Amino acid sequence: MDKNCQFHSWVFEQSLTSAVAVAFIDAFAENLARPTVVVMHNAPIHTSHEFQDNVERWAWQGLTFLAIPSYSPELNLIEILWRKIKYEWMPFSAYESFSSLKQSLFDILANIGGTYRIQFN
Repeated sequence: MDKNCQFHSWVFEQSLTSAVAVAFIDAFAENLARPTVVVMHNAPIHTSHEFQDNVERWAWQGLTFLAIPSYSPELNLIEILWRKIKYEWMPFSAYESFSSLKQSLFDILANIGGTYRIQFN
């Protein structure tokens, strides 16, 4: 997600591992139209050897990573997005079942930038 609310999600039902993160960044890097900076927190998957072994290759594809300081969610757009999803956009009825929660989340993710927007000043 960028500050213009352009958003692309990658949804999967498994644990988020370094291998999953590398596969996601690989797919993301394939479609870069210009040099891009990815802002990340210091999660173990981002600091793992498996992830770090690919950073130089991604740099050649025009992708740079910027790690934000620990305990600074206000600097991470995804943290801001999750707060909006959980506390403003997710209907209470979504919590009636796992299926309902999933469907509501997929609907929100599919409509970020349209129905669901965050105004960054």
